[in-house]
Amino acid sequence: MLNFVFKNPTEIIFGKGTIAQIDARIPRDVPILLTYGGGSIKGNGVYQQVASALEGREVVEFGGIEPNPKVEVCLKAVELARSRQVRFLLAVGGGSVIDATKFIAAAACYEGPDPWDILRTGGRDVKTAIPLGTVLTLPATGSESNGNAVISRRATSEKLPFHADCLFPVFSVLDPETTYTLPAEQVRNGIVDAFIHVMEQYMTYPCDAPLQDRLAESILATLIEVGPRTLAEPQDYASRASFMWSATLALNTLIGCGVPQDWSTHMIGHELTALYGPAHAETLAVVLPGVWAHQLAKKEAKLRQYGQRVWGVATAEAAIGKTEEFFQSLGMPTRLSAYEIDADQAAEAVGRRFTERPVKFGEHGDIDGDAAAAILRLRA
Repeated sequence: MLNFVFKNPTEIIFGKGTIAQIDARIPRDVPILLTYGGGSIKGNGVYQQVASALEGREVVEFGGIEPNPKVEVCLKAVELARSRQVRFLLAVGGGSVIDATKFIAAAACYEGPDPWDILRTGGRDVKTAIPLGTVLTLPATGSESNGNAVISRRATSEKLPFHADCLFPVFSVLDPETTYTLPAEQVRNGIVDAFIHVMEQYMTYPCDAPLQDRLAESILATLIEVGPRTLAEPQDYASRASFMWSATLALNTLIGCGVPQDWSTHMIGHELTALYGPAHAETLAVVLPGVWAHQLAKKEAKLRQYGQRVWGVATAEAAIGKTEEFFQSLGMPTRLSAYEIDADQAAEAVGRRFTERPVKFGEHGDIDGDAAAAILRLRA
């Protein structure tokens, strides 16, 4: 096991009826920017609960944050936050709303000439940000309990991640009942997204970290158990609660402590979303089996362990097959052809982007442009 430092300052407020508790956690004497997406929170009662909790405070609203949030939209919120001297941000929604709010929190304090540089540098220069809290309505990204965010730029069809410790939410409210009205496709995407977050921190090579392995495997096994059930029974509280908590634990930095990490599936997937438009989780489900097949010799030991412990199969190849079957059982396609994307064209485009930057990903730092292209050609 490698040396590590674990720090996660986010307070998790979990359970039914917990939105009201934000009243005691947000300052009363500062302007607040309330951010949200397309307005579904106004139809399912969440907005009303938040408004009641914020009663008596100065609240500025910014809605319309779309999936794969765009910097062009976020900068409008930055301008609003600065003009109204906002001192606290409250994101109400899923990962896209929370990610956008993190960028707004950082960019509002950023002194450089171009806030997109926050993305270009991966957040390296972000030292201060407006404090933020979240009310999670779509379990998936884990953004409610980490300092990560991913932002797109429409003008150049880019999608880049960044991280800063000052962007961990102060608190996050997780009420499983807020997710009851989600479309099945979004729930499916959330299950797959959380599953692959675990895999990016787990599916590497053995490194004498048995507890971290077992923690990761327990989240995977839980998602396999409750994922289909929560899709079939959207208002089954126990299943929805287990799914929601699993998605948070999948990327709150705990299971990644002291172990090597991969993240090549995400980086390739980001490019596919930026270039062709499929949802984030949809691209991940396509790419992951290709990464494993391409890296089979290097990942074989962990793939066998995963197959035996989680699926009860003996070989690395069988573990890959069971994973792809699981995604498909949720109604998730696992091939580029399902999105009418030409594998050779995608391979060339993504490979070129990796090479131009230049970047390398994977636990061995060997997923470069050529490797990314080879992986995508396996996913026709």
